[in-house]
Amino acid sequence: MYFLSSRVSMLALVFIIGVSSLFPIGAALAEGGNPESSVMSEFTSDMKDNQIVDDEVKHKILFWMGIILLILIIATATIGINMAFFGKELFVAHMITAGTTVFLSLAHAVTAVVWFFPF
Repeated sequence: MYFLSSRVSMLALVFIIGVSSLFPIGAALAEGGNPESSVMSEFTSDMKDNQIVDDEVKHKILFWMGIILLILIIATATIGINMAFFGKELFVAHMITAGTTVFLSLAHAVTAVVWFFPF
């Protein structure tokens, strides 16, 4: 019974995510505009006139995010090797560093796209 309810809840979650992702694009197409420009115009409307953060500062922020990301990847790999080859009980530490690595990699990618994607 638990298996069936978990399958139904997962299908419902996938359906909700799929349907909710269609709304901004559908609204932009209904207005007759380009869906990419209408969604991203909300983020970039005021940035062209008065840039708060200079490009050099943006590059430095992304550089330090990348350095921290590399350190986290090396730490995650080291903990994983210690678990696999030496049999150490480091599962929780491995999951924490892996989760932090995934979060920072997504944040790094989104930040780079928002700041430097040519609009």
